[in-house]
Order: sequence, then structure tokens, then C-alpha cells
Amino acid sequence: MAKTRELCKDIRDKIVDLHKAGMCYRTMGKQLGEKTTVGAINRKWKKLKMMVNLPRSGAPCKISPRGASMIMRKVRDQPRTTQQDLVNDLKRAGTTVSKKTISNTLRRHGLKSCSTHKVPLLKPVHVQARLKFANDHLDDPEEEWEKVMWSDETKIELFGLNSTR
Repeated sequence: MAKTRELCKDIRDKIVDLHKAGMCYRTMGKQLGEKTTVGAINRKWKKLKMMVNLPRSGAPCKISPRGASMIMRKVRDQPRTTQQDLVNDLKRAGTTVSKKTISNTLRRHGLKSCSTHKVPLLKPVHVQARLKFANDHLDDPEEEWEKVMWSDETKIELFGLNSTR
């Protein structure tokens, strides 16, 4: 199980002092309200003889803070920018990254990357037909529109046969 948070220096020093005084882990945990981390802190003290937090392992970030600000600026100016565009911009700047790295950087700065919905585009013929229909029926009275049955309305039943569909 991984540690969830780090304790402040005062509590860590208190744990080490109590251990030196001969108190057991369970009693220290109850007294300080920290049950799980007492053993880990004492093991670290025995091994390293110091209580500072060591740097974590892991690969260094490929995108520099300057590159991250460039990405954020581009996304802020052009919200419909694709991840591939951002990859190409960073490649021109001298950094080769993947789309996943771009996505992680955006998420780290509070944004999320998403794909646009693919919808069928209207052909010019369809646009003209819609415009003609709108112009033809522009002056129709309201009573005429009450007679029209709209096909985009949906009937939803919470109880009955349609509820399972």
C-alpha cells in the first residue's frame, strides 16, 4: 500500500524521539494519531539517520515549463487546436513528444483534451433546400405550425414497455 501523505517535520521528529525512548509502534501511532506511517518513518531513520524527504523516482518531464506555457497559450488562443498540431509545434521547438504527453500536460494544467463529434456535413444542396423551406414558411401563421407533427420529439415512459428500451 502506498503512502497517502507526508507528515510534517515536527511529527516525524516526535516519532523518532518516542522510538529512542523505547515506545512501541502501536502506542506511538495511537498517541500521535498516525497509525500506518510510524513504522515507515522509524525504518527510514534506522537506515538513513535523517528525516528529510528524498526525491522521488521517475522519468523527468519531457516538456519544459516554457513548452507547457506555449501549449497553454496556443490552446487558450485556439481552443480547437488538435494534439497533433501541438506535437508539431513542440517538434519545431526541438522537443519530440507523443499525443499522450500533450494530453497529460493539458490535464495537469486543468484542461482536458477531447475529440469533436463527427457529424455528417451539409452539402450545398441541403443548405439551399433548408433556406428555401425557411423562406417559404416565414410568414405562416402560428395556427398552421400547431398542425405540424414534429418528428424529432421523443416519447419516454418511465414505467411500461418503453422503459426497458
